[in-house]
Amino acid sequence: QVELVESGGGSVQAGGSLRLSCTASGTDKTPKCMGWFRQAPGKEREMVAYIWYDGTNDYADSVKGRFSISRDDAKNTVGLQMNNLTPEDTAVYYCATGDVNCRRHWGQGTQVTVSS
Repeated sequence: QVELVESGGGSVQAGGSLRLSCTASGTDKTPKCMGWFRQAPGKEREMVAYIWYDGTNDYADSVKGRFSISRDDAKNTVGLQMNNLTPEDTAVYYCATGDVNCRRHWGQGTQVTVSS
């Protein structure tokens, strides 16, 4: 059973930075796709960023130039560096992995709150 555990959420003022990290356990196989999603109150869950085993990645338009995703396959971890945060980035952030897409397994979520 794959388990994803996120860490690094918290509260920050606008313009600040946070780094999220997620570790996958319960598998001896590195997920092909690792990504981050977020869900703000009253809104649908949306993709933030994902990265494939070959380094191919993509970002939501709203975070391009501010967020950076990375992975360490030796540790089965995926990170999300978030810079220049705005109140619109406030949400619960979820780590997700999979081999066909990035939505097969999900973490429990970590809260990110950005105050103005």
